[in-house]
Amino acid sequence: MDIKFEEIKEQDLSEVKKIYDWYIENSTSTFHTEPIQIDQLKEFIYINHSLYKSYLIYKENEIAGYCFLTNYKKRQAYDRTAEITIYLKPEFCKKGIGEVALNHLENKARENRLKNLIGIIAGDNEGSIALFEKSGFAKCAHFKNVGEKFNKVLDVVAFQKEI
Repeated sequence: MDIKFEEIKEQDLSEVKKIYDWYIENSTSTFHTEPIQIDQLKEFIYINHSLYKSYLIYKENEIAGYCFLTNYKKRQAYDRTAEITIYLKPEFCKKGIGEVALNHLENKARENRLKNLIGIIAGDNEGSIALFEKSGFAKCAHFKNVGEKFNKVLDVVAFQKEI
């Protein structure tokens, strides 16, 4: 599979926003309910950060999505842990790209001496849950009825992998 990763640059954020806006408007993968501004994206997608990396995902030279590591909490004691996130354009889902992206981020996390990866997933997102379980993540939390989107009350589950 011809998958490549390039670190996200400032000029890439409008493409990232388009992908994220699709998920805001069409899925429960994010609990944002209204499109966000690029400045808001920069609050969790970092550019040129030494610890938390962000990447565009290319399949055969076409942008398939993006993935990133971000801080789990904005406190120094958590700097050994990263939240891990992947968003693919809908037409690139269920083609094995998510697994490649998850492995790529895990390797980058190891290179940066991170020790824990955490995925925060909507409880109804069966595809992401299956991906994280297949990749060796263990369910470590289940928050019941904590969100509401599209008139549906949603759980949130957390998956963790010590690396």
